[in-house]
Amino acid sequence: MSTVVIGGGFLLAFVFGLVAARTNFCTMGALSDIVNMGHWGRMRMWLLAVAVAIAGTTVLAVTGQADIAKAVAQRPVLPWLSLVVGGLLFGVGMTIAGGCANRNLVRLGGGSVRSLVVLVFMGLASYMTLKGLFGRWRASGLDPVALPLGERGWADQGLGTALAKLTGQDPKLALAIVAMVVVLALAVFVFKDRRFRGNAWQVGGGALLGLLIVGGWYVTGHLGYGENPDTLEQVYFATNTRTLESLSFVAPLAYTLELLMLWTDASLRVTFGIASVLGVVAGSAAYALATRRFRWEGFASLQDLRNQLVGAVLMGFGGVTALGCTVGQGLSGVSTLALGSFLAIGAIVAGSVATLKVMLRQAEGG
Repeated sequence: MSTVVIGGGFLLAFVFGLVAARTNFCTMGALSDIVNMGHWGRMRMWLLAVAVAIAGTTVLAVTGQADIAKAVAQRPVLPWLSLVVGGLLFGVGMTIAGGCANRNLVRLGGGSVRSLVVLVFMGLASYMTLKGLFGRWRASGLDPVALPLGERGWADQGLGTALAKLTGQDPKLALAIVAMVVVLALAVFVFKDRRFRGNAWQVGGGALLGLLIVGGWYVTGHLGYGENPDTLEQVYFATNTRTLESLSFVAPLAYTLELLMLWTDASLRVTFGIASVLGVVAGSAAYALATRRFRWEGFASLQDLRNQLVGAVLMGFGGVTALGCTVGQGLSGVSTLALGSFLAIGAIVAGSVATLKVMLRQAEGG
């Protein structure tokens, strides 16, 4: 089963990287388009991906194909301070660095040495936040400030569970109702724009990216769930969190570096997350080579280097603290309709927009 999970993660991420490269998919870029030009094209593509991911993930949950309630984003403890602080810092960092983890993986596939440096420093910062110095600050200062929803009878932190608690409805029915409302609202907003409706690449790209998130839940939560031959327990194979996962790139960067540095440690294995990191780079590289767009790219200046490194560290710390990035929380987490995921992506957007406005004001000499 581990081979299926690892191979599935690589294949899904390969397609993700290819599509992201072809459509110029980037959450920070979408926000920059809105702030600087008032253009919502790329944001509509991102929201379409969210809508498709929510619809598909809800189908998996309601039909019992995957126990989405066991995902990390759904744990019945809401570490709201970590989500807000981590999200804000990630949003600031990705704007300073000119792109989030996913965008830098795509750029690396296209030949960007600058993105390689960013990803290495992001991985180091995320590893320090998971197991090192930054982790001490996170675990002692931020994570304890949380709402213990489980103590109040919540099985998870999903919006469906919230509706079920308020109305007494069946949890699966409540989940389906919430998902339907959110998906329809997003679809109406996304497709009301004629220019977006006429852009087949953005429509198709957004829909496919959303389906890839669903595929991640299915691979790790259904195909990768089974009996451990050694302990005879039901386990999730080849995931770092030891539960089902979908695409996310900040913590997996840390685990990728750990595996490379401690390759001879027999306890370490390639996982779904590590395979997905490599898959995005490979998919982007395949597109760049096929279209002859592969170009080596370095730093423009010393100031550019400083900005990239600061942004990388902020993204590494913020992404782990917020339990995900623009993909890990913005697509995968939100697809589960977890309260914390909406809080995290809201903080990421707020941090990015605030930084973009400051940068715009500075460029205008204000």
